[in-house]
Amino acid sequence: MSDPVAVAVDANGADHGPAEVARGAAVAAERGVRVLLFGPAEEIGDMPEGVEVIDAPVSIAKAQDPARAVRASPDASIVAAVSAVADGRADALVSGGSTGTALAASLFRVKRGRGIHRPALAVLVPVPGTPFLLLDAGANVEVRAEHLVQFAHMGAAFMEAAMGVPRPRVALLSNGEEASKGPEDLVAAHAALSDPDSRVNFVGNVEGFAIGTGEADVIVTDGFTGNVALKVMEGTSAVLLGAVRDAATSSKRSTIGGLLLRPALRELRDQLDPQAVGGAVLLGLRKLVVVPHGSFEAAGITNAIGLAARGVREDVVGRTLETLAAAGALRRAPAEVSAVGSTVPDQP
Repeated sequence: MSDPVAVAVDANGADHGPAEVARGAAVAAERGVRVLLFGPAEEIGDMPEGVEVIDAPVSIAKAQDPARAVRASPDASIVAAVSAVADGRADALVSGGSTGTALAASLFRVKRGRGIHRPALAVLVPVPGTPFLLLDAGANVEVRAEHLVQFAHMGAAFMEAAMGVPRPRVALLSNGEEASKGPEDLVAAHAALSDPDSRVNFVGNVEGFAIGTGEADVIVTDGFTGNVALKVMEGTSAVLLGAVRDAATSSKRSTIGGLLLRPALRELRDQLDPQAVGGAVLLGLRKLVVVPHGSFEAAGITNAIGLAARGVREDVVGRTLETLAAAGALRRAPAEVSAVGSTVPDQP
């Protein structure tokens, strides 16, 4: 029997505190994942077998400048957790603190995959019946066409490897279905992905109102647009569920109807719960990094650790790089570019 997957977990930064993260880690350990838990040992307390607590009380989750904080705080919990992954003591990282801090620490120690322009934050959006992967959801405010092309390949590889979706359909988020719609870089990415040699099951552009209708398994955009779209969807679903709940209790008659609808509404709420999918994934690094939402409770943390472990078992990182290499979508090193060609700058 192979050794269990080891996941480094940063217990600092989550809204409900290190103890809640620890409760989620304990359940993950019961399910066969070995957890290295970095945080204040005094707050975490005793943990079951399968969870190793590493005392790391310093948190930089709220730092204004994540990169500077990572450099200045080698004893911070997120830095120690990332170092465990980089050194091979853990196979993947889960951090419920700031996405920016997790990304900065990972870029310093874990680093990007060879040939990757930029990592992308990918979120599996739990639309009932038609969940889809949205990326980038906040890691890169500005992108170029080649970044969008890589995001498309990375998203497709993740959905196939981690979620078991065969030949996932990939779309670009735009303001129209026509190939000419959108900014110049989006149009160029559309042309590249439409090439028969691109090896992506590209279905074209989708507009905002078609995001959750099942037209695509992977929707690609820049980090600014993706983050706004994600928060609009989350906010709208929360408001609608609240409105339904209020309407169901507004009178005696509606309360009776609400009691009849309760099982169906509870099932719908569970399907829309972002904690069920485990959080966002930073794709494009040399190791898998999962970033659950800071508001996640223990169940969400457990699912985040499970998502990280499943990604390791299915070799999401390796399969993503293989997909990009086969499609010729990896960034070439300067030595590989001819003297008359242009070299893409090596940006974090």
